[in-house]
Amino acid sequence: MIHNYFTYLSRKYASKWTVFCIDLLIVIVAFFLAYLVRFNFTLNFEINQFMLQLPILVLVASFSFIIIGSFKSVIRHTGFTDIVNVFKTVILITIICSLIVLVNRVTLLAPSFTIPLSILVIHALISFVTLAGSRLIFKIGYNYLKFKLNTSRNILIYGAGDSGIITYNAITNSTNKNYNIVNFIDDDIKKRGKLINGCRIILSKEINKNFIIANSINEIIVASQTVDPKKLMYLIDSLTDLNVQIKKVPPIENWIEGDLNTNQIKQVQIEDLLGRSPIKIDNPNLLNEFKGETIVVTGAAGSIGSELVTQLSNFEANKLILVDQAESALYDLQQVLKQKGKHNFVAIVADIRDGLRIDSIFQQHKPTMVFHAAAYKHVPLMEKSPYEAIKINVNGTKLLADTASRYNVKKFVFISTDKAVNPTSVMGATKRIAEMYISCLQKDSKTKFITTRFGNVLGSNGSVIPLFKKQIENGKALTLTHKDITRYFMTIPEASQLVLEAGTMGKGGEIFIFDMGECVKIFDLAKNMIKLSGLRYPEDIDIKISGLRPGEKLYEELLANGENTLATYHKKILISKTRELDFVKVKSEIEELCITNRFQNNNIVMKMKRLIPEYKSNNSDYERYDKRVQIYKKAKGISKDVSDKTYNSF
Repeated sequence: MIHNYFTYLSRKYASKWTVFCIDLLIVIVAFFLAYLVRFNFTLNFEINQFMLQLPILVLVASFSFIIIGSFKSVIRHTGFTDIVNVFKTVILITIICSLIVLVNRVTLLAPSFTIPLSILVIHALISFVTLAGSRLIFKIGYNYLKFKLNTSRNILIYGAGDSGIITYNAITNSTNKNYNIVNFIDDDIKKRGKLINGCRIILSKEINKNFIIANSINEIIVASQTVDPKKLMYLIDSLTDLNVQIKKVPPIENWIEGDLNTNQIKQVQIEDLLGRSPIKIDNPNLLNEFKGETIVVTGAAGSIGSELVTQLSNFEANKLILVDQAESALYDLQQVLKQKGKHNFVAIVADIRDGLRIDSIFQQHKPTMVFHAAAYKHVPLMEKSPYEAIKINVNGTKLLADTASRYNVKKFVFISTDKAVNPTSVMGATKRIAEMYISCLQKDSKTKFITTRFGNVLGSNGSVIPLFKKQIENGKALTLTHKDITRYFMTIPEASQLVLEAGTMGKGGEIFIFDMGECVKIFDLAKNMIKLSGLRYPEDIDIKISGLRPGEKLYEELLANGENTLATYHKKILISKTRELDFVKVKSEIEELCITNRFQNNNIVMKMKRLIPEYKSNNSDYERYDKRVQIYKKAKGISKDVSDKTYNSF
């Protein structure tokens, strides 16, 4: 009953006029106390004169309250600004009263208003202390009752800097939920033992199971934007059995109009646990690079394509041409852009394999730059359909690149993959062949052809993260192909920013690779996702090993055999130095590959293996062709590093 009544009261706000009357009463009482202090706590002063002075004081105080507006604040959320307004009000009352006294001494218009200035000073001090104190006492009392009578959550805030203090204020002022801030956590030993709003700062190493249990901690909110992901992972690992939620404050730029709302504090995502700091691009040259350009983005509705479009729409491009064959996804992207107030784009449903359609788009819109993100990327599916992989990943890229070259497009940025490096799958091989064709085309074209390679993108369509999330939501075991499988990961915004940066710095013919930090063990990633969901492995959710899929690598590489790198001005972007190609011969063989009959899968794969000596199938039916090559080499006494000429004669 008491709980429900308090909940009802907590949703009501005191009338500002009620606050006004209480403040006025405090000022009157303070005036009486000032007289008592001035006369040594006796009544040895003119009571009648005091009573005549009160109406004037009431009028002056009322005027001051209305001018400053100190009575309009919500008392339970009193903050520094409210105390400052109280101070301003008291100063205004004192100044006006002092002026009246001084003027009256000369004019004698109000003989009864002869207040000693010492009383006015004492009155100002007592008024400020009582007005400010009453607000703070009410706030403290309200919060105490709120925590006592309502169920509250005990919170630790990780980060005792500005972001942590803002988080504290946002939480304590929240009317939706009841929070009790127990401690601040910080890694700076100099801050240990200090207080912020009465909350003690402790070191992160002091957080353990005993501390959590003793203080009944429900949540840890990470306010610091620079916290080491490994420390986050340590917290999650150490608190797995205690049902403690780990949440994170979003970056400042994502706050609503510069203010943090408690609804923005979300559960820590797997992206926060990559084991490296987020890659950030802050290059003012990007604005100049894309200003006034007409840019085609293929695969515009895909994971990378849509993020590229979103970022490009923030530059002053003349027009964005969004090309994709996925009608529904392209429509969704179009609506998102419109809702953001973007209108400098054209959405076109088209297939990059249709040369005439692509030519008509270039003829109509005359693009100056192309970002080619359209591709088939699922390794097991492409292993069963080499013809389709060739048609999109090789022939589609060829048609698009040829058209761009024919129309003298300034730059063509091709988005490749680390699976193109020493490929073990049809998909990876087709992306490598596309890279090779672009390198061949660069020799005789005015267009600057630039290739970018990166690994797996967190949250992209078909990636492991959405799959694991669905399996966890359905309460099913997570499926993993191998316990030791590793991958490089980056977020969708990171990948898109790096593509734009590489496109800006590219002079033509380069293959840019990105420093993605340490590779991530997928088994560990799966366990972390289970923990982030508040579940336990293997008690709640198990992990089943299903075996490597056809064409799947145990680990990914960013450099092929015989490749090394050159540095760029951005430490996260390197240039791969690839082996030399016989451009005329390679270009001719790629063109021949693109017209291979759809029913000749074996012939298609053999032609790809002739084009790419380092292409060795893994866990696939096509491994038999690699074995034939080895037998042939052994019979002929050919060295391991066979030349292209000898290899192609097979």
